[in-house]
Amino acid sequence: MNHPDDNELFKRLEAELSSGEPLHITDSPGTRDLDLPDLSGEVVDLDKLRSARAQLADSHARRGADRSPDSTPGESDGESGDPTARVLVDSPSLKAAGPGYLGRLAAAKRRPVIPVWLRSLAELRTASAWVARHYAHAAGYHALRSPVYAGRLALQAPSGLAKFVGGTMRWVADREGEPVRLAAVRREDAAEYLKLSRQRDGRVRLRTLVAVLGMFIGLGAALAVYVLAPDWLQALSVGAVVMALGAAGRKADNPVVHRAVELPKATKLTSDIVLRALGAIGIPAINQAQAKGRDGFEFTAPITRDGPGWRAEGNLPFGVTVTDVIEKRERLASGLRRPLGCVWPEAESEEHPGHLVLWVGDQTLKAARKPVWPLMKAGTVDLFKAIPYGTDQRGRWAEVTLMFIAGIIGAIPRMGKTFLLRLLLLIAALDPRAELHTYDMKGTGDLDPVGEAVSHRHGVGEEDETIRYALADFRALREELRRRTKVIRSLPRDICPESKVTSALADKRSLGLHPVIIGVDECQVLFEHAEHGKEFEEIATDLVKRGPATGIVLLLATQRPDAKSLPTGISANASTRFCLKVMGQTENDMVLGTSSYKRGVRATMFAWGDKGLHYFVGEGSDARIVSSTFLDAPMAESVAARARKMREKAGLLSGYCLGETREAVTGLAYDLLADVAAVVPEGEERVWNERIAVRLAELRPEVYGGWKGENVTSALKPHGIKTRDVAGTTDDGTRTTRRGIVRADLLKAIAERNENPGAA
Repeated sequence: MNHPDDNELFKRLEAELSSGEPLHITDSPGTRDLDLPDLSGEVVDLDKLRSARAQLADSHARRGADRSPDSTPGESDGESGDPTARVLVDSPSLKAAGPGYLGRLAAAKRRPVIPVWLRSLAELRTASAWVARHYAHAAGYHALRSPVYAGRLALQAPSGLAKFVGGTMRWVADREGEPVRLAAVRREDAAEYLKLSRQRDGRVRLRTLVAVLGMFIGLGAALAVYVLAPDWLQALSVGAVVMALGAAGRKADNPVVHRAVELPKATKLTSDIVLRALGAIGIPAINQAQAKGRDGFEFTAPITRDGPGWRAEGNLPFGVTVTDVIEKRERLASGLRRPLGCVWPEAESEEHPGHLVLWVGDQTLKAARKPVWPLMKAGTVDLFKAIPYGTDQRGRWAEVTLMFIAGIIGAIPRMGKTFLLRLLLLIAALDPRAELHTYDMKGTGDLDPVGEAVSHRHGVGEEDETIRYALADFRALREELRRRTKVIRSLPRDICPESKVTSALADKRSLGLHPVIIGVDECQVLFEHAEHGKEFEEIATDLVKRGPATGIVLLLATQRPDAKSLPTGISANASTRFCLKVMGQTENDMVLGTSSYKRGVRATMFAWGDKGLHYFVGEGSDARIVSSTFLDAPMAESVAARARKMREKAGLLSGYCLGETREAVTGLAYDLLADVAAVVPEGEERVWNERIAVRLAELRPEVYGGWKGENVTSALKPHGIKTRDVAGTTDDGTRTTRRGIVRADLLKAIAERNENPGAA
């Protein structure tokens, strides 16, 4: 390949030749010059010009070789002191510089000696189970149809006998040599024909003798079996002969034995296919490179099998990112001639943004067979450990740890959001220590298998009584959060070194630090409630921020992932995200985090048929694509029933699943504003909130017991009643100012709520 400097040299030569001036060739600024004779008016000697070009190249080499080790780039022996000398960027000394041998070894990327699926006992068991089920199915399939196979062979036995006799006769008569003899006759070559005829006669005599001997031996053996052998051996011998003749008489287009399992036939992924597909997606940098004869993609590892598919990885052209390829996933699938659900381009977190990992599956995730959930029929759960809940594209189990998190599930309707939430709640139910609070605000009863069997609190629908029930529960959970923080703070450091709940602490029932899992489907119903939405948001935000360390986990699912259904204080602090298909960038980033869409983490690319398929962000790793385990209602009821038996045995059933009524949680039907008005008499225009809390506790201890002034402030805030600085007298007669309310504000709020302004 010509160096750009050489091209520039010839351009200058051409210009000086055309001008008629003597040639004066300068190697580069700061280097020696080459003078050539005046060639104006003469025929140009190309040999001399080529020698001049070679001399110029030699000067480059000598300058790089003669430079002293401590000289700077661009300097030679004779001009090292020239301050005006220009520095050559790609000088030989700089090219030789770089990390040493040990440095390259330290940064080397070592591929695992043992495959990933062999290092995981669970994956090895899953793979072994797949193989065992495959061959068990094949054996059972053929065993059941063996009488049919025998009948087909028996029907084909006459045809097989005819083929055997005909073939034997042709062999004895040396029919395979007949074309050669006929060719000799057509050529009228008598000598060759006589030679071939003598050869044929010898073959026929020998083969006739062999056939006669074989016939007598066969008949003798058959007669011996008929006379001497027992009945079972006679039947076996006849059956073997019939089966053999039937096999000889089979037709190529009608096989006797059919396939028990139709294995998918996927085209092997090759470098040519990958390059062709990348060139077809319309990225200019790739197309320009391929137009110049380059690949446009640098493979950094061989294309290998990776689970039920192929893995290719390499570097895209400079300036092209993996996100650019992900945006054109449909065109990439077209270029690969594979279904969209088989093609999964992704980035490597430890590499630069232009390092592409392309995984192409044999089947779409929707069509691929899923392994059986390990907890479907047996097993318990420790919520402080990772539990498998779905599989990735390669069929490997993906795990989730439900403790120390707050989770968000977002999707458009009918994509499996509720099923995923129910699956996570079932995992929690299999830990007998866990206390479940489940709310199905959609009202369809999808969470009933969990709620009816094991939930401590369970609500269905968006009716007023359900909202009051949920509000009372959330208030109680906030008080429980405060109690737990005090318990954790009081524990010795050797028992609670990290100031958070552990599995050992959860086992101690006296501490009351057992896991509490709250699952709310269609959470926007709570947060957008006209009367209590603000209080729900305030409590949920507190649970999301402080709950995980105290063993309280909040899981929220919504089909409207926006700022109203997922308040910023909640979405910004949730550590675990599950995003099924969404329609736009805003919804995508609302669930998966800001700028996820720009980084190529796009749940918008999932198809309508990819139900249960989602991006999972959690477990301290980058976003992963996971297909959650599918459990329909009967399967969920089976798992929940097993969880209930475990809790009955441990004596840990409580609340709703034991028949506790809503009134026991919310108390008798009450009206907060009316109760406050009842404890604030007409003559008391201003009153401290702490006094209201004491009076409410006396009025309804089962509802307001334990309330303080801040509880009154939070409860009245959603009703538009603002707290003020209220002057008053303490019990010992001291005058002071504390937070309180004005009775007129309370009456105004009641009037507005009842749409009766005259009552104020």
